[in-house]
Formats: sequence, structure tokens, C-alpha cells
Amino acid sequence: MANLPQETLATLFTLQRRLFQIINLATAAEFKLAERYGETEETLLELEELKNTAERARLSYNRLNALLLRVAESQPVATSATINLLYQSIEQAQATAEAGEPSIQEVKRNWNLP
Repeated sequence: MANLPQETLATLFTLQRRLFQIINLATAAEFKLAERYGETEETLLELEELKNTAERARLSYNRLNALLLRVAESQPVATSATINLLYQSIEQAQATAEAGEPSIQEVKRNWNLP
């Protein structure tokens, strides 16, 4: 296995937890919005935004997980291409998380959702 620095592993696991929370919050908000107000002309854009937010977080989560497994299973070491892809995916996932969290909060605020 390619030894990843502890800081990188901590970042990965923290990021996976954040992405999990974004998926959970986005799908919960989507459910509450649809349940409370239905799929109307007024809610469709926000429902779609919540679906997209959850989907982007899910894709980032899955990409990180797959790459981390690929690194762990690499013997004797992971290729530099795999390591570079992992670090690029970390940056992309951080951007996804930074955009997703406020997006969910905005929809919840706009529709007075818990």
C-alpha cells in the first residue's frame, strides 16, 4: 500500500463524513419540502437543486472511496497517477462540500424548513 500521510487520511475521512451529511441533509430537506408544499411550480427549482446537491456529494463520496481503496490495495505502492487523482478528487470534493452546505441551508431558510 502507498503510505498516505496521516493528515491526508484525516482529511479524507473528515471529507467523507461531510459528504455523507450533505447527502443526508439534502435528501431530508427535499423530502420535507415535497411533503409540506408538494411539487409545484414554486418548489420545483429548489427540489431539483437539492437533488443535484445530493448527487454531486454522492459522486464525490464514491470517487474518494474508490480511489482510497485503490491506493490501499496497490502493491508495492500506488502509481503516481492514482495518488495525483486522489489529491485532485479531494480538492473537488472539498469544493462540492463548500458549495453544498450553504445551498441546502438557503433552501431550508427560504421555505422555513427545520
